Amino acid sequence: MSPLSGPQYLFRGFELLRLPGIRLFVALPLLINTVIFGTLSYLAFDYFSHWINQLVAWLPDWLDFLQWLLWPLAVILVLAVVMYLFSTIANIIAAPFNGLLAEKLEEHLCGVEVEARETLVQALASFPRSIGRECRKLLYYAGFAIITLIASFIISPMAPLLWFALNAWMMAIEYCDYPMDNHKLSFAEARRRIGSQRATSFSFGALVMLGTMVPILNLFIMPAAVCGGTLMWVERMKGMEKRA
Repeated sequence: MSPLSGPQYLFRGFELLRLPGIRLFVALPLLINTVIFGTLSYLAFDYFSHWINQLVAWLPDWLDFLQWLLWPLAVILVLAVVMYLFSTIANIIAAPFNGLLAEKLEEHLCGVEVEARETLVQALASFPRSIGRECRKLLYYAGFAIITLIASFIISPMAPLLWFALNAWMMAIEYCDYPMDNHKLSFAEARRRIGSQRATSFSFGALVMLGTMVPILNLFIMPAAVCGGTLMWVERMKGMEKRA
């Protein structure tokens, strides 16, 4: 399989969402996504519409035409803020359920039981541990974000590409980690295995990143990416020798 076959894993992940035995575990992250996205969108648009209306009221009459420019800019800004907050909050809250989805899909693919969360009650009970794992990812991201920020000042024309590359890599880390967490692999070991498939992982994460930027599609990206990351684990990373 080509090392740049990462996007295929996301496409196959979308196909797996329709499996009868998987649908319930897809529905939970999807419901969480919808509630979070709807709430954030409502609050953000309500706040920004109030702010824009105040700004328009403050403008003199001869500058009324600016409101036609301010509203599109406000919509773009709201979408950017909502997408960022949505991805961060949804990944934290849905982490136990994403782990459960990865578990059930791996059992379907391999025909072997994975002793991880097993039930919805156990998934809820694992929430504190899942939060700890997500915090590890955020700390990992923060370290590279500082480096990327410094590099952005030095080579500013490359800044958008640098930030996109960092976020694409984090998408790969985020969604390939769930099945490895189910098998109690350390975060360092998970990074090593994902890094051993660097081109595939990065191309997978890049497509996931692009998908999170598309409204409506971003609601389905999370469960599809979990399925894609689990496929990658089963086909490329599961058989690797574990390091001490």
